[in-house]
Amino acid sequence: MDLTSITPSPQQLKALTHPVRVRMLGMLRLDGPATATVLADRLGLNTGATSYHLRQLAQHGFVVEDPERGNARDRWWRAAHQTTTTDTAGPAEPEARDALDAYLQSVVTVTTERLQRSIEELPLLPEEWRDATTYSDWVVRLTPRKALAVIEALMTSIQEIDAEEDDDEAAPFVLQLNAFPYPGKVGAP
Repeated sequence: MDLTSITPSPQQLKALTHPVRVRMLGMLRLDGPATATVLADRLGLNTGATSYHLRQLAQHGFVVEDPERGNARDRWWRAAHQTTTTDTAGPAEPEARDALDAYLQSVVTVTTERLQRSIEELPLLPEEWRDATTYSDWVVRLTPRKALAVIEALMTSIQEIDAEEDDDEAAPFVLQLNAFPYPGKVGAP
């Protein structure tokens, strides 16, 4: 899997501190190019709000106009990168750390909504996809060094997956990795 990626600066991250922008960017990455009108319909927003959010994403390098589509009236947009990565160890500057924290809050909001939708749609899935679905967690005792090694090993495994682009049975499949110290057990009382 050869993905293009962006690691945003703190200034760029500020553009992703709004859950609507995180959703839009995800839609453009998954579904391909779209106009503000198409995105507005999908998100239940008006086109003015959608256009505003698209301009913010474009200004910070997350989306670009798609020159192969549209005309003077219809502007088509596409994602500039396939993934966004961040370093949760984060910057030392308080303003940059605040931008990272706000972005991560937006990501968690959108991820939680997606997880809820997947549970709601589970009864509608064919048996093969139900069997390939899991909502599991494990709580294990690890050192920070070992925890990082586990995350890196899982990320390497995911990157080595040979996507089945040409198979009619293939569908977008979400792999989420949420790895963190158990809340309330490390650091803060």
